[in-house]
Amino acid sequence: MIPSRPVSRTLILLRHAKSDWSGGEADVHRPLAPRGLRQAPEAGAWMAANLDPIDLAIVSPAARATATWNLVAAELADAPEARLDDRVYAATERELLDVVRELSDDLHSVVLVGHNPGLEDLLARLTGRWRPMPTSALAVIGISGGWADADTDARLIAAGRPPT
Repeated sequence: MIPSRPVSRTLILLRHAKSDWSGGEADVHRPLAPRGLRQAPEAGAWMAANLDPIDLAIVSPAARATATWNLVAAELADAPEARLDDRVYAATERELLDVVRELSDDLHSVVLVGHNPGLEDLLARLTGRWRPMPTSALAVIGISGGWADADTDARLIAAGRPPT
């Protein structure tokens, strides 16, 4: 067996928590549902207990994604800087990969808070394994090289959703 190369970067994909479809808002303005208000802090608590500190959060500007990140960040001992990025909203896996490839190699751990199907497709492209990403699901991906090499040198470390 060939040993795995050590991980030098960690990419955390986080799908927004359950949103509320009852108000008739435009998609970008849809808020979190009561279940989402419970899910997001659970995801944050899992991240706080299981991951090293995060250097940066890149967040979709959709209301449900920013609310998810705010609830997750509240669970972290040292919440990182958060950047809203319009490119993450309704993005394809290719567009999300471009966002990742542009990251500075000074960053070692980044969380990307976004939407499906882009997150599921990005996870599959990076790791060669398709995994479902229901609301509040996380995927932790180890990258051995720099961010520019994410699609050629990545492996899945953990994936799933904290208990609801």
